[in-house]
Amino acid sequence: MSTIAVAIVCKTPKAGSSKTRLSPPLLADECARLSACFIRDLSHTIAALARAGDVTGYAVYTPLGSETALRTLLPRGFELVPQCEGDFGERLAHGMSELLRHHSGAILVNSDSPTLPESILRTAVEALKSGDRVVLSPAHDGGYTLIGLSAMHPRLFEDIPWSTPAVYPVTLERATELHLPVVDVPGWYDIDDAASLQLLEDEFANRRPTFTLLEGARAPATRRFLRERHKSDSRA
Repeated sequence: MSTIAVAIVCKTPKAGSSKTRLSPPLLADECARLSACFIRDLSHTIAALARAGDVTGYAVYTPLGSETALRTLLPRGFELVPQCEGDFGERLAHGMSELLRHHSGAILVNSDSPTLPESILRTAVEALKSGDRVVLSPAHDGGYTLIGLSAMHPRLFEDIPWSTPAVYPVTLERATELHLPVVDVPGWYDIDDAASLQLLEDEFANRRPTFTLLEGARAPATRRFLRERHKSDSRA
């Protein structure tokens, strides 16, 4: 059976270099711990997806030398692909190319979406089984939460204004240049600043984001971390 690689694009958490835009309200150590929870929860969602037998879970990671620490966050059976040197687009392109060497399709997933529903990933996997196309999940902030390909197209990662609301529309322009069909799967959101952290807190309080009717994944590690942090704050 041909399989689809589903990979978290991540940096092994370390205080001072992880989720820095969340400080404040979080301390540097808390940012790293929260990032670890995100990776743990999202990888377990991917592992659940893989039980059908048509998906292999990966982490496309940095830095080299952090493999032991990263593996403590990942389910058994996850494979690792190191990121290359270069800007973000070059690292995404390299990761995608490496995955497509071994699989009939590949999906790169932002590591900042711990509640990403398994149903969105499943829809993306199925879309990749139907030929050469781009699969995107538009992010609430204007980027994308995931990108999937069944054949390599480096142009999709070139000259993209990363970390801006233009990422998704410019990627659509690139697909048009390449005459590639685009399949949009339902969108989700990334947690990368105080406002999006509040979205996550609201979701955990059963206030679903207004842009979706889907129920998010449980994200137990992230949920537990935030609950314990609030308890600690209330005792201070």
